[in-house]
Formats: sequence, C-alpha cells, structure tokens
Amino acid sequence: MPPRLQLTSVTVGTSRPRELARFYAQLLGLQVVEDEGPGPDEPEEAGWLLLRPPAGESGPAVGFEYERSYVRPVWPSEPGAQNASQHLDIKVDDLSAAVEWALACGAVEAAYQPQEDVRVMLDPDGHPFCLYL
Repeated sequence: MPPRLQLTSVTVGTSRPRELARFYAQLLGLQVVEDEGPGPDEPEEAGWLLLRPPAGESGPAVGFEYERSYVRPVWPSEPGAQNASQHLDIKVDDLSAAVEWALACGAVEAAYQPQEDVRVMLDPDGHPFCLYL
C-alpha cells in the first residue's frame, strides 16, 4: 500500500515573483504568508513568496519563485516556442464578472479561446490561467 500523499500547494516559476504574488493575492483574495527576499546577486524583484487562503477558508497554497532564466510562455503552444508547463484552473460563479475582475487586477484575455464556458487569461508575466463555470 502506498504512503499517504497530499498535494498542498503549487509553485509558479517567474521573473517577477513579487508582482505575481500581489496580482494573485488580489485576484483570489489570498494572503502572503511567507516572503523570502532575493538571494545573493539576484535583482530586487527576486525571491520566493507563498499565498494562502484567509484563516477559516480552505484551498491550496500558491508559491511564486524567481527563475533567473524565465522565458514567457506562448499560449496556445507553438512548435519551437516556450510552452506553458502548467496553468491554474479557477472555478467561478459568473464568468463575465470574473473576467472583468481579472482584467481590473492586471490580467489580459488570451486571443484564442477554445471553449465558451472557459476564459483563458494571462497573468502579468504571461502564465495562462483559466476561469471556468
């Protein structure tokens, strides 16, 4: 029998972890609970930050870590281009209102939308995320 395994968080590699942590904290109503500054010889925007839901609410934690050689992904994928290695799926009650909120927080809507009940958005560093009903 395998040992008990529980996924508790996901970490996103980025060139701008502080900006993305602020973006997702606002978008999702999460709180920064850990903030490690840049390492030696790293720029000010480097570091590692962790977001969690407010006390009493459940949900996974989301981390953001500095990637020195980060390349903005292309979505949808294209041969020879940097592909997104992951994306966040975010369930919503009102898709139109959620898109408007994401835009107000700093996201952009992806040019290609493959489904009517899902909106692919791009965060400020180009990572796709999906809002869905």
